[in-house]
Amino acid sequence: LVLTAASVSAFSPSATFTRPSTSLNAVTTALIKELREATGAGMMDCKKVLTEFDGDIDAAAEELRKKGLAQADKKASRVAAEGKIAMSKVDGKSVLVEVNCETDFVAKDESFSAFANSAAEAAAKLGSEDVEALMAASVDGGSLEDARAGLVSKIGENIQVRRVVSRGSGETTTGSYIHMQKIGVVVEIEGGTEELCTDVAMHVAAMNPPYATKDDVPSEDVEKEREFLTSQVADSGKPADIIQKMVDGR
Repeated sequence: LVLTAASVSAFSPSATFTRPSTSLNAVTTALIKELREATGAGMMDCKKVLTEFDGDIDAAAEELRKKGLAQADKKASRVAAEGKIAMSKVDGKSVLVEVNCETDFVAKDESFSAFANSAAEAAAKLGSEDVEALMAASVDGGSLEDARAGLVSKIGENIQVRRVVSRGSGETTTGSYIHMQKIGVVVEIEGGTEELCTDVAMHVAAMNPPYATKDDVPSEDVEKEREFLTSQVADSGKPADIIQKMVDGR
């Protein structure tokens, strides 16, 4: 505010108060809406920062981004045990990405789902299971980490990309299956079809087998299972050689 008076020696009742042109005049509803759509920030936050920067939407957006990064850092220590698994496929390579948040409510949010899908697409293009490299990947004109920080600022929860699993090459066939956004399986085979991979992935999701093939099973686990099966039929009265054949058949 600017104080003007008729006399410089004393305050005069006829003195007037004039308001110079400030950011309040520059900030319009349309400008606030534009900033909200660009950043996802709340209306009052957009109005406040636009006022602070005299209606400069670029400067306001940058300030909101900085605040979002600061908020993301503060929330990084909070437990993020909910979330979803997203998948993507590029050039025969199937990728699953696990993205965590704090609540089941946010896990169903459209913005969160869109971020998870973007992370999966970026991972498929990157061709790496390195989460740090993924967060540095370019997404919509910025890095995936920038997008994550912006989403944290918008939603108000800790959001983290936890892990990436990738399978496939130009010489193999891949397919994946996600159950209720919580269980994700990707299968790679030599020959066959993507439908076959998906079918196998569904069975894996249902049964959660510890090994993919017979050759993967450690010899000590095989012996332990053999002893267990033998004890089950030990009192059957059958000859030892028959029991042995029964166990081998299992």
